[in-house]
Amino acid sequence: MKALSVRQPWAFLIVNGFKDIENRTWHTNFRGRVLIHAGKTLEPTDTIARECEEMGIILPPDDELALGGIVGIATVVDCVERSASPWYNGPFGFVLADSKPLPFFPLRGKLSFFDCPEYTGPL
Repeated sequence: MKALSVRQPWAFLIVNGFKDIENRTWHTNFRGRVLIHAGKTLEPTDTIARECEEMGIILPPDDELALGGIVGIATVVDCVERSASPWYNGPFGFVLADSKPLPFFPLRGKLSFFDCPEYTGPL
């Protein structure tokens, strides 16, 4: 199974079905299910929380965002250079579908898509 590391609160927004695109600086041909890994670094959430509130989304407090492990799963269905999604800011966007949270599974992250043979949780 492949995994992709994403900083919080972006990982929360993805696995809970709010964020339908993950911005990257690189293109991918990968399509399929991918575990969403929450990195150990938390993005400053003040501005993100205000933007989310404008869309009717309330982020949990920072101390409730899981860090350093698998938090969910999604399906990468495309990689685009343009999108009408309010989450897109490019230059590449991995279009996501069928996202859902999973029980937290502690795991060290890596760059890019990475193999995750040690994950033994539910899918």
